[in-house]
Amino acid sequence: MFDRKAIKERGKAAFKKNYWMSVAVAFVMGLFVSGTAGVTFNSRTTFNGTTTEVTVDSNMTLTDEQTAALAAIVIGGLATIGIIAFVAHTLIANPIEVGGRRFFRKNATDQATPFAVMAEGFQNYGHVVVTMLLRDVFVMLWSLLFVIPGVMKAYSYRMVPYIVKDNPEIAPMDALALSTKMMKGSRWQTFVMDLSFLGWMILGTITFNLGNIFWTSPYMNAADAELYLELKNRA
Repeated sequence: MFDRKAIKERGKAAFKKNYWMSVAVAFVMGLFVSGTAGVTFNSRTTFNGTTTEVTVDSNMTLTDEQTAALAAIVIGGLATIGIIAFVAHTLIANPIEVGGRRFFRKNATDQATPFAVMAEGFQNYGHVVVTMLLRDVFVMLWSLLFVIPGVMKAYSYRMVPYIVKDNPEIAPMDALALSTKMMKGSRWQTFVMDLSFLGWMILGTITFNLGNIFWTSPYMNAADAELYLELKNRA
């Protein structure tokens, strides 16, 4: 058990003392870790200032061979996009997450922490990539059983991004095991702490995400770092 209110208050105080750096780091983390990218297509294509209407004859039929070829192209395209997204997440987004967590962990004790601390996520790069990849793989495998086991495992591994930098020599599987040990008995309370930010997240949404950028996201990240320090001291 931990004092959720005290942890949130410490997190709020830490990020407010280094406000703009905290906002910037949380924003970058949001772009790469939680952000989504979409591609939009329509039937109007413009080339050199000339707009061309693209139409499809509704009576056109495809042969079985054409249908199979089209399906193969679509499936292949989706698979390629999925592979690229997975590689980008593993090689770029995960180290950025580790660097962002490192910033907020340091900022909890030194409210003059610079933005450059995020680059620490790319130090000891192979170790960071492998450890975070294992975290993702295990969460994914547990999610295949059902949603709830996946969520529980995600909470068990919540402290991995902090541990991998605080313990640079730790083996990847040991980092996962240590996070699980730290979170034992605290997963539900951590979930409740996350829910306590729901009001702020709703407010952020109705302000066109400005509230999340300039308050909720850095606040939540700072509180999460305080939670890590709290559980680390108990481990």
